[in-house]
Amino acid sequence: MSGSVRRGLRFLLAAAVLMVSGALLFNVSAVSKPTAPKPGVSAADQQLFRQGQRTFRFDTFGDEQFWSGALQLDRAIAGAKNGGVGPGLSPKAALAAGLKVDATAIPKAVATAIKQGKVNLNDPKTTLALLKLNAVVGVKGNFTRGGSLRSVGLTCAVCHSTVDNSFAPGIGKRRDGWPNRDLNVGGVISLAPNLKPVEDVLGVDEATVKKVLASWGPGKFDAELFMDGKAFRPDGGSAATLIPPAFGLQGVNLHTFTGWGSIPYWNAFVATLEMHGQGNFTDARLDDANQFPIAAKNGFGHVRVAHDLVTPKLPGLHYYQLSLQPPKPPKGSFNAAAARRGKAIFDGQGKCAGCHSPTNFTEGGWNLHQPAEICTDSFQADRSPTHMYRTTPLRGLFAHAKGGFYHDGRFPTLGAVVAHYNDCMNLGLSPGQESDLVQYLKSL
Repeated sequence: MSGSVRRGLRFLLAAAVLMVSGALLFNVSAVSKPTAPKPGVSAADQQLFRQGQRTFRFDTFGDEQFWSGALQLDRAIAGAKNGGVGPGLSPKAALAAGLKVDATAIPKAVATAIKQGKVNLNDPKTTLALLKLNAVVGVKGNFTRGGSLRSVGLTCAVCHSTVDNSFAPGIGKRRDGWPNRDLNVGGVISLAPNLKPVEDVLGVDEATVKKVLASWGPGKFDAELFMDGKAFRPDGGSAATLIPPAFGLQGVNLHTFTGWGSIPYWNAFVATLEMHGQGNFTDARLDDANQFPIAAKNGFGHVRVAHDLVTPKLPGLHYYQLSLQPPKPPKGSFNAAAARRGKAIFDGQGKCAGCHSPTNFTEGGWNLHQPAEICTDSFQADRSPTHMYRTTPLRGLFAHAKGGFYHDGRFPTLGAVVAHYNDCMNLGLSPGQESDLVQYLKSL
């Protein structure tokens, strides 16, 4: 490629950034139109929906103070040639780490150039351009007037959204609520030049922190690590759990695999204690130094800030999450005749419907069970104040099959899950019945 062509492409990309950057400063929806709720919804509810969608997709709750101010992640993304440190994060490397790109935020001219291979996806400058376009799902870049990356923050969407790959692998239209099972959270955090704040909280050295982060792998995150410091299970495996979906939560009582609390509770917990946003948070259960030594030592059960950027956003965020319906299984992804037979087993001999009650496919009321009831070890349950496991909703299972099932992905397939319960509950299902039951689960 000639120098003149390269200069022209740089100008094109820069021009596209300038065209939309002004709009981004005042209205993030300028590059990604919000999905409207169904007709007939009141104006107040529509406004709450839009607020919640903006919060879910673009609000960092002020967590730039941690990711940039403390860990300096922005410098690693920019790279030494762009005012940061190290090689920088190219789009190719970002996609390999599981980060996603919203194709609707990319101007058509730039999208065409990318398809034609005329945009250098190995150059961190291209990553910065995508951040200016607000195109990197769940990662928000803030820039100086001169165009240099000043800070980065993370949003809910970084873990709980993906894309449909309609443009290219990792690039497409947003799928809010789908867990990003490609995202290597530990790998991204490890890029930070300064991990000392993490070392100080956990009371370990940098090498140990990086070992723990490397153990997570794609699609997993350990939310309890900063509470109890238990990075590994007794069998030596990582204590990280799968990133769960954020769709299909209507009518679901307790949230997360171990039922820490309601959906708004967990949103506040994550925004303040995991994303490290600027918010108030209260949970006296975290004062228990025996179960949560790190949380108790650092006062995580009683967080107070001068300006709460989390609590006012919880109503809209909750409303938007409840609007996220489970996706329907793709055509041809299950055997319809077998699924009909499987439904009879689900409702009858399989005893599944006793806990996974249609149509939410979880339990009304207290949807928790003791580990022994489901023939499962108590390690993860004991990291929660409940010491129990939640009855997981079952709709849209195909959307989060990658990485396996159960909280830690211990069962690689639905067939393995069904076989586990067949043994645990002494159901007496034949191999054919197990297969039919799997087809029904795939149909939900």
